[in-house]
Amino acid sequence: MHTARERLVTLLDERDVTVHDSWGPGRCLAELFEVTCEESLWNPIFVTDFPVEVSPLARRHQHDPDLTERFESYAAGRELSNGFSELNDPVDQRSRFEEQARLAAAGDDEAMSIDEDYIKALEWGLPPTAGLGIGVDRLSMLIADESNIREVIAFPTLKPLRD
Repeated sequence: MHTARERLVTLLDERDVTVHDSWGPGRCLAELFEVTCEESLWNPIFVTDFPVEVSPLARRHQHDPDLTERFESYAAGRELSNGFSELNDPVDQRSRFEEQARLAAAGDDEAMSIDEDYIKALEWGLPPTAGLGIGVDRLSMLIADESNIREVIAFPTLKPLRD
Protein backbone atom coordinates (compact mmCIF):
# COMPACT_ATOMS: atom_id res chain seq x y z
CA MET A 1 0.00 0.00 0.00
CA HIS A 2 1.23 3.51 -0.83
CA THR A 3 1.09 6.58 1.39
CA ALA A 4 -0.77 9.66 0.22
CA ARG A 5 2.58 11.36 -0.49
CA GLU A 6 3.83 8.39 -2.52
CA ARG A 7 0.67 8.41 -4.63
CA LEU A 8 0.96 12.18 -5.19
CA VAL A 9 4.64 11.84 -6.13
CA THR A 10 3.69 9.19 -8.69
CA LEU A 11 1.06 11.51 -10.19
CA LEU A 12 3.57 14.37 -10.30
CA ASP A 13 6.26 12.15 -11.88
CA GLU A 14 3.75 11.19 -14.59
CA ARG A 15 3.48 14.91 -15.39
CA ASP A 16 7.26 15.50 -15.39
CA VAL A 17 7.20 17.58 -12.21
CA THR A 18 10.37 17.33 -10.16
CA VAL A 19 9.46 16.59 -6.54
CA HIS A 20 11.81 17.86 -3.84
CA ASP A 21 12.56 15.40 -1.02
CA SER A 22 11.38 17.92 1.57
CA TRP A 23 7.88 18.22 0.09
CA GLY A 24 5.15 16.68 2.19
CA PRO A 25 1.74 15.61 0.90
CA GLY A 26 0.33 19.15 1.20
CA ARG A 27 2.97 20.66 -1.07
CA CYS A 28 2.67 17.75 -3.50
CA LEU A 29 -1.09 18.25 -3.65
CA ALA A 30 -0.66 21.99 -4.28
CA GLU A 31 1.80 21.30 -7.11
CA LEU A 32 -0.53 18.71 -8.63
CA PHE A 33 -3.38 21.25 -8.53
CA GLU A 34 -1.18 23.77 -10.35
CA VAL A 35 -0.26 21.42 -13.19
CA THR A 36 -3.65 19.75 -13.62
CA CYS A 37 -6.33 22.29 -12.73
CA GLU A 38 -5.31 25.96 -12.77
CA GLU A 39 -5.44 26.52 -16.53
CA SER A 40 -8.87 24.88 -16.77
CA LEU A 41 -10.49 27.26 -14.26
CA TRP A 42 -11.94 29.58 -16.88
CA ASN A 43 -15.12 30.80 -15.20
CA PRO A 44 -14.66 32.81 -11.99
CA ILE A 45 -14.23 30.48 -9.01
CA PHE A 46 -12.84 30.43 -5.48
CA VAL A 47 -10.58 27.54 -4.46
CA THR A 48 -10.61 27.12 -0.67
CA ASP A 49 -9.08 25.16 2.21
CA PHE A 50 -5.38 24.89 1.35
CA PRO A 51 -2.93 22.50 3.06
CA VAL A 52 -1.14 23.91 6.12
CA GLU A 53 2.17 23.05 4.48
CA VAL A 54 1.71 25.71 1.76
CA SER A 55 -0.05 28.30 3.93
CA PRO A 56 2.35 29.24 6.75
CA LEU A 57 0.53 32.45 7.72
CA ALA A 58 -3.06 31.19 7.50
CA ARG A 59 -5.20 30.04 10.42
CA ARG A 60 -5.98 26.33 10.65
CA HIS A 61 -9.39 25.26 9.39
CA GLN A 62 -12.01 24.87 12.14
CA HIS A 63 -12.91 21.32 11.12
CA ASP A 64 -9.66 19.90 9.67
CA PRO A 65 -6.27 20.71 11.29
CA ASP A 66 -4.41 19.73 8.09
CA LEU A 67 -6.10 22.55 6.16
CA THR A 68 -6.21 26.34 6.48
CA GLU A 69 -8.82 29.07 6.06
CA ARG A 70 -7.37 30.27 2.78
CA PHE A 71 -8.78 30.98 -0.67
CA GLU A 72 -7.57 31.92 -4.13
CA SER A 73 -9.79 33.32 -6.84
CA TYR A 74 -9.33 32.24 -10.45
CA ALA A 75 -10.67 33.31 -13.84
CA ALA A 76 -9.48 32.76 -17.40
CA GLY A 77 -7.05 30.09 -16.19
CA ARG A 78 -5.18 32.44 -13.87
CA GLU A 79 -4.97 33.14 -10.16
CA LEU A 80 -6.35 36.61 -9.49
CA SER A 81 -6.20 36.85 -5.71
CA ASN A 82 -5.06 35.13 -2.58
CA GLY A 83 -6.68 35.63 0.81
CA PHE A 84 -6.84 34.01 4.23
CA SER A 85 -7.66 34.36 7.90
CA GLU A 86 -4.33 35.16 9.48
CA LEU A 87 -2.93 32.90 12.14
CA ASN A 88 -2.80 34.66 15.51
CA ASP A 89 -1.45 31.84 17.70
CA PRO A 90 2.24 32.61 18.38
CA VAL A 91 3.11 29.01 19.31
CA ASP A 92 1.62 27.59 16.10
CA GLN A 93 3.16 30.43 14.06
CA ARG A 94 6.65 29.76 15.47
CA SER A 95 6.26 26.06 14.70
CA ARG A 96 5.28 26.83 11.11
CA PHE A 97 8.12 29.32 10.66
CA GLU A 98 10.55 26.70 11.99
CA GLU A 99 9.20 24.19 9.46
CA GLN A 100 9.58 26.81 6.72
CA ALA A 101 13.18 27.42 7.81
CA ARG A 102 13.83 23.67 7.64
CA LEU A 103 12.42 23.61 4.10
CA ALA A 104 14.56 26.61 3.12
CA ALA A 105 17.66 24.88 4.49
CA ALA A 106 16.74 21.85 2.38
CA GLY A 107 16.71 24.03 -0.75
CA ASP A 108 13.09 25.17 -1.05
CA ASP A 109 13.24 28.59 -2.75
CA GLU A 110 9.66 29.46 -1.76
CA ALA A 111 10.05 28.78 1.96
CA MET A 112 9.88 31.64 4.45
CA SER A 113 12.32 32.59 7.18
CA ILE A 114 11.53 32.95 10.89
CA ASP A 115 10.14 36.43 11.60
CA GLU A 116 10.81 37.06 15.29
CA ASP A 117 9.20 40.52 15.22
CA TYR A 118 5.97 39.08 13.86
CA ILE A 119 5.94 36.33 16.49
CA LYS A 120 6.55 38.95 19.21
CA ALA A 121 3.58 40.99 17.88
CA LEU A 122 1.43 37.86 18.12
CA GLU A 123 2.64 37.23 21.68
CA TRP A 124 1.73 40.80 22.64
CA GLY A 125 -1.79 40.37 21.28
CA LEU A 126 -1.96 41.23 17.58
CA PRO A 127 -5.71 41.29 16.92
CA PRO A 128 -7.29 38.80 14.51
CA THR A 129 -6.74 39.95 10.95
CA ALA A 130 -7.38 38.77 7.41
CA GLY A 131 -5.49 39.29 4.21
CA LEU A 132 -6.42 39.67 0.57
CA GLY A 133 -3.98 40.15 -2.26
CA ILE A 134 -5.29 41.46 -5.55
CA GLY A 135 -3.88 44.23 -7.62
CA VAL A 136 -3.82 45.98 -10.94
CA ASP A 137 -0.93 43.73 -11.95
CA ARG A 138 -3.06 40.58 -11.81
CA LEU A 139 -5.94 42.27 -13.60
CA SER A 140 -3.45 43.49 -16.22
CA MET A 141 -2.30 39.91 -16.68
CA LEU A 142 -5.88 38.90 -17.39
CA ILE A 143 -6.49 41.74 -19.86
CA ALA A 144 -3.12 41.31 -21.62
CA ASP A 145 -3.43 37.51 -21.69
CA GLU A 146 -0.06 37.14 -19.95
CA SER A 147 0.72 34.19 -17.68
CA ASN A 148 3.84 35.76 -16.11
CA ILE A 149 3.32 38.69 -13.76
CA ARG A 150 6.75 40.08 -14.68
CA GLU A 151 5.40 40.92 -18.14
CA VAL A 152 2.94 43.47 -16.77
CA ILE A 153 4.67 45.04 -13.78
CA ALA A 154 5.59 48.68 -13.95
CA PHE A 155 9.13 48.34 -12.59
CA PRO A 156 11.47 47.17 -15.34
CA THR A 157 14.29 46.42 -12.91
CA LEU A 158 12.26 43.44 -11.74
CA LYS A 159 11.80 42.15 -15.28
CA PRO A 160 14.44 39.82 -16.72
CA LEU A 161 16.70 41.21 -19.44
CA ARG A 162 15.98 39.96 -22.96
CA ASP A 163 18.41 39.45 -25.82
